Amino acid sequence: MPLDFNVKLIEEFRTNAGRLGGPFEGWVLLLLTTTGAVSGREHTTPLGFVEDGDRLLVVGSAGGSDRHPDWYRNILVNPTVTVERGTDTWQATAVAATGAERDALFAKVVAAAPGYADYQRATTRVLPVVVLHRIPVSDYTPPNRLDALADELVKIHDWLRGELAALADDLAAPGTAELTVELRRHCLTFCAGLATHHGGEDAGLFPYLAREFPGKAEVFARLRAEHDTVSRSLGELRGLLARVDETGPEELRPEFDRLRAELEAHFAYEEAEIVPLLKAAAG
Repeated sequence: MPLDFNVKLIEEFRTNAGRLGGPFEGWVLLLLTTTGAVSGREHTTPLGFVEDGDRLLVVGSAGGSDRHPDWYRNILVNPTVTVERGTDTWQATAVAATGAERDALFAKVVAAAPGYADYQRATTRVLPVVVLHRIPVSDYTPPNRLDALADELVKIHDWLRGELAALADDLAAPGTAELTVELRRHCLTFCAGLATHHGGEDAGLFPYLAREFPGKAEVFARLRAEHDTVSRSLGELRGLLARVDETGPEELRPEFDRLRAELEAHFAYEEAEIVPLLKAAAG
């Protein structure tokens, strides 16, 4: 959408608690605020959306343009976003679906909003489908969301596992300039997504569960310690990535293999310990 058009929509949306009138009457939109991949500045974009359980789906259609919209490029680097829907505002983790999951979600979007099929036909670019996972508030997570949150935890882990696999493929491929760009993209997306995921757990999910299950103090202490270890490893990986043009992707491999082993063990332990607690609290 043109910038001045967006500005008018955003102003009306915020003035009228998400309700639009005049030429926009009947439009159901959300406002997505992303952090610029290059500038670091916040950018707000009105978007259509489709509900998928507790998640929201948005599509990088750009009106059928051959270029991905800026907001989509932003979330690949900075996946923590702010969502405004009516009078409700919250933070979310934006995860781009891939492969068969993307295709299934796009079909669900088209079933609800057929116009997206026209946008896809207008371009050879595969329109990205982005899933917005709501980040729990820091002090309380309503019990009726905990069962769904257990499923979301595993799904976010699976997305992170997919990004690890993409990084492994990058490191195994013959070195090219294009590979270096893709390697950086995958690493930035993965590192930012993991930092957001762990930050949300440390600030909100773990304190809530620790109050509900005081006998599990050792579990939460171990998970926080693992988060610190992973954070240090990510810092080392970023440092190597900054020099990848000089050293080549192969130098990243030992550090990456160590980090991947740590994360796979961490995800498995967290799922074994936290998912049952979430389901118990929901019951």
